[in-house]
Amino acid sequence: MKWLIGGAAAVAGGMVARRLLGGADGDDQWQRGQARRRGARWHVATVNRPAGDVAPGGRLPEPLAGLGDAVEVQVRPAPGGRGTEIAVRLRDGARLPVVAAAQRVTGRDPEQAVRAALRESKQLIETSEVLHPDYPPTTEPTLMNTPLRMATRQGRREGRQ
Repeated sequence: MKWLIGGAAAVAGGMVARRLLGGADGDDQWQRGQARRRGARWHVATVNRPAGDVAPGGRLPEPLAGLGDAVEVQVRPAPGGRGTEIAVRLRDGARLPVVAAAQRVTGRDPEQAVRAALRESKQLIETSEVLHPDYPPTTEPTLMNTPLRMATRQGRREGRQ
């Protein structure tokens, strides 16, 4: 039984190493490796409004405008006539994902700011306000609700990827 557990641990370790360093044959497009450089990623949100309401007079919503020249923004009609797509990406180009992971843990990842600004812009355009979780919470901080408090705090920065 011990050899089975040891074998499973070795296989899991090999899978993690392959994921971090990239595949051996290099043709796995979905598994390019976390240590390699990649280009800036487009973050896209579909807004249920016409393009004239999304960026009236070419002015972006305040959260996106606050990012200034650090981002590239595209506004285009959504497929099937279902509103407007807002696409945003960082202008600085390629980044090392390992460095980005360290920045994400410390809360200094610029991608987090892009995602948060895009999410807040979508909310402002569709509802005219930015929705926040209830605060102050209805319970007092305890050891049992610590994971929920951490998830709520992290969710404002990360969102769903």
